[in-house]
Amino acid sequence: MIIDVHTHTPTHQHEVPADEKKVFTGWHSGGPVSTTNSWADYQNGMEAADISIVFNIHVPDVEKFVGTAGDATRINDSTAEFVAADKSRIGFMSVDPNLPDYLDEYERAKSLGLKGIKLGANYQRFDPLGKEAFELYRRADKDGLPILFHIGASPIAPAPLKNAHPLTIDEIAIAFPELKIIMAHIGHPWVRETVSVIRKHPNVYSDVSAIYTRPWMTYEALVMAFEWGAMHKLLFGSDFPVTTPHYAMERLRAVNDVVAGTAMPKIPAEKIEAIIHADALSALHLEDPRK
Repeated sequence: MIIDVHTHTPTHQHEVPADEKKVFTGWHSGGPVSTTNSWADYQNGMEAADISIVFNIHVPDVEKFVGTAGDATRINDSTAEFVAADKSRIGFMSVDPNLPDYLDEYERAKSLGLKGIKLGANYQRFDPLGKEAFELYRRADKDGLPILFHIGASPIAPAPLKNAHPLTIDEIAIAFPELKIIMAHIGHPWVRETVSVIRKHPNVYSDVSAIYTRPWMTYEALVMAFEWGAMHKLLFGSDFPVTTPHYAMERLRAVNDVVAGTAMPKIPAEKIEAIIHADALSALHLEDPRK
């Protein structure tokens, strides 16, 4: 079974009007990325996955940066509606600890049936080690909701990189050792630090979403994880619409190509397949939405 733990709720239910389309370069070494897409675009792009975790994120000035589907305050509603349309999807909420009602929104999003949280402390510009954020982690820990953090670089200039450094997760995991955490993108470019954190904490994982668009960093990250015995802490993800599960699997299986014909260490094929088929539901204590 293929479980994609990192996908984004489509911005539009129907075909995206030409004047609302947004395309960005520099996000993907394989070409430009369209951040506006329809429900049908998602369905077509996700054909290679059996189950997907889907979310969007409430970001200041989100329309300026990536585009959004209408009212940004309906991000959780839009995800809940999208998930309800297909039993192969699991929805995560977005909350912003900068807002005075963020805990009320957390409770409301739970009532919508959303099963986890997506946070991007760099994009949302909140202190991931601040008291508001820690109160949110306490709620999630108590309620058994996993949190997926954006970790690593970003092309958006106002997003502070320090808020998305892997070592922030080390401190969060020390404070909340039972909280299920996913560190997105193996923390690129801080892949060594990310592997150090997931190796250390039993309930902290990393997804491999989007990293494989950069072949050398993919190789470096997976060699680090292999040599440090942390391959079992890696979960499959595409970062749709940045890439698709089919592309992700193709590039992961080609990870050793960058060192072909050299004496550099190779990553065993069975270890790559174990990532692609990782049982994220068991790891995160989530139920199969199809049952």
